[in-house]
Amino acid sequence: MNKSPQTRGRPKTSSLTREEQLRDAKRAQRQRERGAGLSTVQLRLPKVQADQLRAALKASRFQQEFNSFLQDFVLDINQWPTLKVLAWNRHEQWLPAEEALGIYERNWRFVDVEKLNKEEAELIVRLQERFGNGVLHV
Repeated sequence: MNKSPQTRGRPKTSSLTREEQLRDAKRAQRQRERGAGLSTVQLRLPKVQADQLRAALKASRFQQEFNSFLQDFVLDINQWPTLKVLAWNRHEQWLPAEEALGIYERNWRFVDVEKLNKEEAELIVRLQERFGNGVLHV
């Protein structure tokens, strides 16, 4: 009695090749992530920093700390009415915080301090503390 050679691995459950199944699974994963509002960002970092970042991603408070860092480092121009007016010629939504302080300082003569809302006044104070050594150069 002749036995047919046994194939190794899982039994075939799809007419698609393994590569096609993998491609479809990755496409479906990307669609789910886009639907959840997620986006992939690729970074080129030195190996040591990349390893540090991978380890940090596992920490429970990483996302919260990262959000706080981004809020201090990059500003949404649309969130700050006076900054939006001063940066009228900028088309980007996001502006480095240090650059925003420079915009406030260079254009201070156009800032109506009486009309600044509380949040934006606090932002200017935070920016001058962090990037201006506590001084607003106007």
